[in-house]
Amino acid sequence: MARSGEPAETVISRVRTLVVVLPALLIVAGIVYDYATPRHFTAVPFFTAAPLIAAPLSSLRTTAVTGTAALLAEYVVHVRYGFAADEDTITETVTVATVAVLAVVINQVVRRGDRRLASAREIAEAAQRAVLPEPDARIGGFEVAACYEAAQEGAFIGGDLYAVQDTPYGVRVVLGDVRGKGMGAVAAVAVVIGAFREAAEQEATLEAVAQRLERALAREGTRRDGLEAAEGFTTAVLAELPHGGGIVRIVNRGHPPPLLLAADGGLRILTPPEPALPLGMGDLGTWPDHVQETPFPAGATLLLHTDGLSEARDEHGVFFDPAARLTGRVFRAPVTLLATLADEARRHTRGGTTDDMALLAVRRPSASTLTESE
Repeated sequence: MARSGEPAETVISRVRTLVVVLPALLIVAGIVYDYATPRHFTAVPFFTAAPLIAAPLSSLRTTAVTGTAALLAEYVVHVRYGFAADEDTITETVTVATVAVLAVVINQVVRRGDRRLASAREIAEAAQRAVLPEPDARIGGFEVAACYEAAQEGAFIGGDLYAVQDTPYGVRVVLGDVRGKGMGAVAAVAVVIGAFREAAEQEATLEAVAQRLERALAREGTRRDGLEAAEGFTTAVLAELPHGGGIVRIVNRGHPPPLLLAADGGLRILTPPEPALPLGMGDLGTWPDHVQETPFPAGATLLLHTDGLSEARDEHGVFFDPAARLTGRVFRAPVTLLATLADEARRHTRGGTTDDMALLAVRRPSASTLTESE
């Protein structure tokens, strides 16, 4: 049993070690049990359990070796009785041999299923990368970094999204969270990002970009049936950083507010002046989008995140507070900021996150950085 406060990784490592050695321990325990009990007691349950445990968790070779070892152990415990060919001895030996063969068959079935699952995961990962490609490290003169952390290990498909695009109006950014999971969420992610890529180039204002995304999700909703279509929505933050303007414009559609990290460690939470509905909820009412304009000095970093970060809880139910964590700290680059933040969130939850997490950081280089790059 895990001790209080013990990291999840340590517990998992111990369980895996126990699973690996358990078949051998069962065989040894069977031999000891047989020698410590009268003849009419049997250790067959120990010898049959060993290969069955090894089958789904070990390689074919290990499973076959375990089955052979169990059969040899069955022979050894009967040697002291002269291995009389009575019906009990024959039955026990045939039972262990049958289970050993069955374990090899089970191993092959499990391995085949694992290969299919690995293939499915590779396809899912390729789809995720196609929908959410890694942004360039520098876009339109700004330093950029993105991070996607899936709640489940080995899961690649989720509803978080981000995109960064250099446009005639400046560098435009979107980060959002689609309600739901699986392929339906990925379809909505593809719709939002596709609409953003097009609107970011064509629309003169950030409000107009938000409206294009709203209409794109509305069209998608008419093609989808059921409860998911009726209740689907996407929280999102859109940002615009004019080239050389020293400002950032933000439209927030029901999303956690971005953070603005100053070069000296200061921090501002960019809470929207007026609340707004998420994208895809236009049927509930019409509210005009309001742009929030904030100074964006040299060396400052704009951090956008999904609620997978701000709603990550520890074992006592305490939320992770990115603003409190980052206040007074200075990071060399956006990629360092995101790596540190993701690591601290994992340690806060001890690896027990329940929601995907997307992070995006955009930094306006300082004057000294620009001089060095030149």
